[in-house]
Amino acid sequence: MDDLYLSTLKKYWGYDNFRGIQRDIIESIGSRKDTLGLMPTGGGKSITFQVPALSQDGICIVVTPLIALMKDQVRNLRKRGIKAAAIHSGLSHEEIIVMLENCIFGNYKFLYVSPERLASELFLTKLRHMTVSFITVDEAHCISQWGYDFRPSYTKIAEIRQTLPNIPILALTATATPEVVKDIQHQLAFQEENAFKMSFHRKNLSYVVRNADDKIGELIHILQSVAGSAIIYTRSRKNTREIAELLSHEGFTVTFYHAGLNDAEKDLRQHQWQEDKARIMVATNAFGMGIDKPDVRLVIHMDLPDSIEAYFQEAGRAGRDGQKAYAVLLFNKSDRTKLMKRIPDTYPDKDFIRNIYEDICYYLQIAMGDGYNVTREFNLDEFCRNFKHFPIQVNSALNILSRAGYIEYTDEQDNASRIHFLLKREELYRLRELSPDKEKILQCVLRNYGGVFSDYVFIDERRIATLTQLSPDLIYHQLIDISKSGILHYIPHKRTPYITFSCKRIEKERILLPPEVYEQRKDEFKKRIDAILYYAEEQEFCRSKVLLHYFGESNSADCHQCDVCKTIRNHPSNDREKRATITTLILEKLNDGCPHPFSELIFPNYSREDISSVLKYLLEEERIGIKDGLLYLA
Repeated sequence: MDDLYLSTLKKYWGYDNFRGIQRDIIESIGSRKDTLGLMPTGGGKSITFQVPALSQDGICIVVTPLIALMKDQVRNLRKRGIKAAAIHSGLSHEEIIVMLENCIFGNYKFLYVSPERLASELFLTKLRHMTVSFITVDEAHCISQWGYDFRPSYTKIAEIRQTLPNIPILALTATATPEVVKDIQHQLAFQEENAFKMSFHRKNLSYVVRNADDKIGELIHILQSVAGSAIIYTRSRKNTREIAELLSHEGFTVTFYHAGLNDAEKDLRQHQWQEDKARIMVATNAFGMGIDKPDVRLVIHMDLPDSIEAYFQEAGRAGRDGQKAYAVLLFNKSDRTKLMKRIPDTYPDKDFIRNIYEDICYYLQIAMGDGYNVTREFNLDEFCRNFKHFPIQVNSALNILSRAGYIEYTDEQDNASRIHFLLKREELYRLRELSPDKEKILQCVLRNYGGVFSDYVFIDERRIATLTQLSPDLIYHQLIDISKSGILHYIPHKRTPYITFSCKRIEKERILLPPEVYEQRKDEFKKRIDAILYYAEEQEFCRSKVLLHYFGESNSADCHQCDVCKTIRNHPSNDREKRATITTLILEKLNDGCPHPFSELIFPNYSREDISSVLKYLLEEERIGIKDGLLYLA
């Protein structure tokens, strides 16, 4: 079997050997054992399920939450002559049925689905007739309630084992603490614990924390100092645009990306960056997963992420080609305050959560004792205006109520455009005075979408645009005009949150929020906040070592290339304890608020050279300042 795996690797990817723990994972799932693989970003996760799937009979079901990742991997597999398909919200009901039938009879090797899709009756019915080799769960940390990115939809994955009881599962993730590793295997009902872990050490990646009050100035300085492709992460959608515009004025080629852009805009911007037409991508954390660009030289975070896991995954997108790269975090005193505020924002007071439940019932007109299985569109902005709430806390309350089992809250569900002809087919031929563009659009819809006269059918304006050689914007406006004329009913694509009531409405006082839903998760969230703050503020220990220790690699060595290691290496005495003591003495002296000359910062038992070295470091890190020859606390 080893030869078969190697020949498959060589045939489709052109590689002579596997890397790291790839072979171990492949042999484990190939022998039909439930398997968990932990591999850092860029470690070659996709090889670990694609090679064994191609070496076996049947189809591999790949569960992933990211439509962009599905499309990207399916496109890459098809380029290699491998039959693969992906089911996502952009497909019509008929297209999904055809695709599932092809997976039963068409010798497909991979079917990508979202975790939500697993619960649909149509999918489960068709799945029973497929010959399945194994199930791959990507981003497996999403199933753990103790992880940083828990998603309730992932808990449904284990239920598929009832439909396919003898089919093994391969779970893959790039970030997981030892506690989460154990929980993933429990949640996926592993027959026995079986995890393979690749070291998270990235010898080519230099981790740097810069204390910077002027983050934009520091950002420009870094971009001018380090050449090559870059990603800049920021928390807000507004900031992605503003930073991109500012950098463009400075002469950089730059684009931006966030979840609020439509699919066409996302694809265009991603393509511009991947093809190096734009050197810099400014983005929220919506960008990055599954992006196959190995030559990223620089990842800069303008804001602190909520966790070490999120930071490590995003920073790890630099230097996947093995060449020198930098992960830079820009940090100042206000970042601690902002991040600590996220604790009460994410876990608001219990009485507030109960009041939100009652307000939602009033807003959606759910009577006491009613509401079971009722689903309603939920306009978060309108709700907050009407009831005078802040959106961040409301969104958090809705997520907690979902975990407690009172509602199911689907944030910004992506609904594809739908169309339904109101006229009969023969009536269409009697129409006169339609513009050439409208006739072209109608003919394209009729040729490519079935069932449009009997029911609403999902359509894709970009596909119609490609087939008609018209722009998506023109397609949209023409369909609106045709809809107004009564020929058809067109419901454009929209992103709409939904609330489904999981039980009948009850009095708010009866809402129970048990420790595993509230207190325990709040404590875990606070621990993750503390961990990322420790990473940002620590000045004595190797950055890489701090990260690796968090993920359970306690015996790792110093990296000798992060900002802390370089400072220590350049220090004459190389004595951390001495340096830490001098730092404390200087900061205590300057803490009186008065500027001091160098002569007042000479301390017994320490040489002028050691003190000067520490002062130089504190000045470079902007923890102290100098004016007119006097030193002061920054």
